Amino acid sequence: MKRPIRLALTLSAALVPGLALAAPQGWSPLLEPSELATMLDDHGDDIRVVHVTGDFEQGHIPGAAFSPYTDWRSGGDNPGALRDVDHFQGLARDLGIDADTPVVVVHSGANPTDMGAAARVYWTLKSLGVQDLALLNGGFSSWTEADLPVSTQAASIPDSDFEANWDDSWRITTEEVAQLVEEGDSRLIDARPTDFFSGVQWSIAAPGTIRGSANLTYDSFFDGNRMQGADQIRALAEENGFTDSPLTVSFCNTGHWAAINWFALSELGEIENTRLYAESMAEYTAADLPLDNAPNRVTYYWRATMRWISDVL
Repeated sequence: MKRPIRLALTLSAALVPGLALAAPQGWSPLLEPSELATMLDDHGDDIRVVHVTGDFEQGHIPGAAFSPYTDWRSGGDNPGALRDVDHFQGLARDLGIDADTPVVVVHSGANPTDMGAAARVYWTLKSLGVQDLALLNGGFSSWTEADLPVSTQAASIPDSDFEANWDDSWRITTEEVAQLVEEGDSRLIDARPTDFFSGVQWSIAAPGTIRGSANLTYDSFFDGNRMQGADQIRALAEENGFTDSPLTVSFCNTGHWAAINWFALSELGEIENTRLYAESMAEYTAADLPLDNAPNRVTYYWRATMRWISDVL
């Protein structure tokens, strides 16, 4: 009697639009290698594993696909700028992803900053309407350290007919950030290393930080090369006063490090209304908007000269 019931449920899920099978038991936004390995053993055909950094041909999780992080970024003056939704929809279709496909995004695990690539892709897929997403804690290096299977063969994955439904719930624009700065009633978090926040160092954006911002560096959420657990992240957020704001905004230079902070606070810390400023300081400073810790003109050119001399020597 039980078998026909299960069959009926399976057929219903396949025939009725919008009725999706649930993600595997134990699914969470941050998976350990052993957890993912068990899920792949039990539900491998239903889970899409996507590597976004590293040398895929030299080794990857069996059955995984490769989608270079650069394909999820923009070029030109600001890699953090969003590409059009049709482009992202095409990437998802090429990976065989539908809205109800459980997806694990994997970075190489070279260092904590590498997780920004996986977190940014996770954020993009979530915004496109993919429902069940996860990151692999420690990336592919943690998978190999656990002595789990590795493949060098590319999997054959059929395209999907995914229809993207972009949701701005986790995004904030430059215009909206400027308004928040003027109103001063939201929490702006600079995910960059302290020298960037204090205006001592800069790269693609002018020195300084968004006016009224606090600094919580992206590596604050890590223990070595692995991200801390949800309880530790929630405690860190409460300690820094990040849980009592109506809106929390994570930013950096181009939305890479900021994606780590967004993932930690939104997905693990479950702090509601946490948003990623994807274009970050590269677009904000280009718009000549108010800054803190910005050096005056003399100091700016002196620091630039010292940096040039340091690079030459």
